[in-house]
Amino acid sequence: MSVLGIVLIVVGALLVLLFVGGYVRARAQANRPEYGANVAAADRALEQARATDRGWDRELLREAALAALASERPGSEWDGVELVLVDDKPGVTDDVAHLVATGPDGQARVVLARREGGDWYSQRIE
Repeated sequence: MSVLGIVLIVVGALLVLLFVGGYVRARAQANRPEYGANVAAADRALEQARATDRGWDRELLREAALAALASERPGSEWDGVELVLVDDKPGVTDDVAHLVATGPDGQARVVLARREGGDWYSQRIE
């Protein structure tokens, strides 16, 4: 066997080992229980930052979501309301925000949209 053949075999073997090692590491990291929670927290933080940077008032969103839930599901209690998605299109009337309320009765997704004046209203509750 030539020297070039030996070098190519060694380089090929090293590439295969690096690929397998990377795959095993990525699978181990993805299977950690806190990994999903960390990704979700980062997503929420990113959406909150986008909303804040675009001039959206977080408290107004929360109040609009709670008002929509109170009219749609009277008597239900909600422990928290989290902003999970911001769809900020050009203009005001095409803006949409998704919030998830959690409480003893479970979860509810509130989809808010904006009127021409900038007021938030409930588009739907899932």
